[in-house]
Amino acid sequence: MQIFYVPHIDGQKITLSEEESKHCVRVLRLGAGDSIRIVDGKGNLFNCKIAEDNPKRCTVRIESVIKDFEKRPFRLHIAIAPTKNMDRLEWFVEKATEIGIDEITPLLCEHSERKVVNLERLERVMISAMKQSGKAMLPKLNTATPFESVLKNANEKVKLIAYCGDLATAHAHEFIGKGESVIILIGPEGDFSPMEIQAAIENHFNAVSLGSSRLRTETAGVVACSMANLING
Repeated sequence: MQIFYVPHIDGQKITLSEEESKHCVRVLRLGAGDSIRIVDGKGNLFNCKIAEDNPKRCTVRIESVIKDFEKRPFRLHIAIAPTKNMDRLEWFVEKATEIGIDEITPLLCEHSERKVVNLERLERVMISAMKQSGKAMLPKLNTATPFESVLKNANEKVKLIAYCGDLATAHAHEFIGKGESVIILIGPEGDFSPMEIQAAIENHFNAVSLGSSRLRTETAGVVACSMANLING
């Protein structure tokens, strides 16, 4: 069943945005009486029927609500350095949303080649991936944040920094347990600097490996996201 996104829902009737209305009525050719699903990005899934098939203001009636739809038993936050090629960062955001993630922070590091991030574009990618993968929770997307600020403000139980150097003697999966809150830092193409690694360790982060292969930034992010979800079943 087709899924649509409406961030603010109040009452028993919902009016789709003009873009979603056009997709529903003109592209999918759905009409009055047809069933659709709507998510609000806050974990709620609404089973609805179309009341008025207006291609600019399609109105639907809520039939039932599932709260905390497929809520995951843990919390995952990945802070990742924006890639020089923006398409690669968008690919990570898309795949991480499909797999399951709660929070994404573009991480500004010493070796970062990109400092500016188009958050509106990334949010559109996230919304599309949320609907495509049948999820009801939209991950939190933070503004680009300096490395030091992320270290100081991280309040997750498990704190990891994925690193290719000699300090990463243990694999990340050794630190992640079921039902825990986790933050994983993923560095830029040139990796984290020695000073950043030391600062992370001083802030109670564990320097870990994601395996023997040298991964691209966006690939490392997806590997970390997949690993955390697999551990939590």
